Amino acid sequence: MTVPPTATSAAPGAPAVGAPVGAPRRPAPVRPPPPAPGGAPAAAAAAARVVARLRAAGCVFAEDEAALLLEAAGDDTAALETLVARRAAGEPLEHLLGWVELDGERWAVAPGVFVPRQRSLLLVAEAEAIGAAAHARRADGGPVLVDLCCGAGVLGAVVARRLARRGVRAALHAADVDPAATAVAARNVAPWAGSVTTGDLYAALPAGLRGRVDVLLCHAPYVPTAAIATMPPEAREHEPRVALDGGADGLDVVRRAVAGAPGWLAPGGALLFEVGEGQVAAATAAVAAAGLAPRVLRDDEAGALAVVGTAPAPDDADRDGTDLERTEGDGTEHTDGDAAGRRAGGAARA
Repeated sequence: MTVPPTATSAAPGAPAVGAPVGAPRRPAPVRPPPPAPGGAPAAAAAAARVVARLRAAGCVFAEDEAALLLEAAGDDTAALETLVARRAAGEPLEHLLGWVELDGERWAVAPGVFVPRQRSLLLVAEAEAIGAAAHARRADGGPVLVDLCCGAGVLGAVVARRLARRGVRAALHAADVDPAATAVAARNVAPWAGSVTTGDLYAALPAGLRGRVDVLLCHAPYVPTAAIATMPPEAREHEPRVALDGGADGLDVVRRAVAGAPGWLAPGGALLFEVGEGQVAAATAAVAAAGLAPRVLRDDEAGALAVVGTAPAPDDADRDGTDLERTEGDGTEHTDGDAAGRRAGGAARA
């Protein structure tokens, strides 16, 4: 559930939306806006005014945001004024633009829909690898990919696109409890013939997928209820509560997703989900209790932390232990090679 790696305005001391705490996102590069009537000096003056207003509103990357808003407005000065005023008032840049850049592509988003964060590319990369491996061992076609709690459906679509570039055609299914989210997701998964349904977790999935899912991405909310108030205004005021609030310890929805996963996963299939600081032990315990082999992924540079739960494969009968034993002692795999950061933990969903 869940944009370009964009900048964000924030209240003093608040972390940027969509980035690890304390690390504001930089907007995606854009081509320069077309010259305004009156030539380059007039265009430069207009851009400078927009930058000044955004900077006064607290936007960290005011110049980059100004370029994006100027591109969106084109020659329409009234539209530009509206966009700048809304941004200065705190609306997420991605909602104003109507798109988010992830993995080098622009994907549709809309007001009231959770926007994917750049750190979720850790999940994407692992899901791609699992999907490719499933394709190699399947005799009946491409892997089955489910994007549960899909929000705008971007993560599943990115994985499907990456697999397609490998020559692997995944059967993509996306689901979310929020009809506003699934309406946007339908646009993002369409190029890969993905299906989208609306409902609560597995109740939204076609029964025919039981026991067949190779990759189960679950972007469940994991912010503890009490921590919602400390999130940046852009998140807590403009993204749906259902996409943020994970209950008392942040893992209410995650536990339900984990408990139900074994009935949907194919042999050797895997469930993947993000967690935050302090949630690793409880999350991996839930995965193990469900009969899945837990594994922890961490990218310290991106502030990303994820858990993978793998279903037993037919050739696992004689193997003891879990995937945790194949990692760095504390059960965490690191994508950045930073030995100093090798400990369980992660960034908040903000």
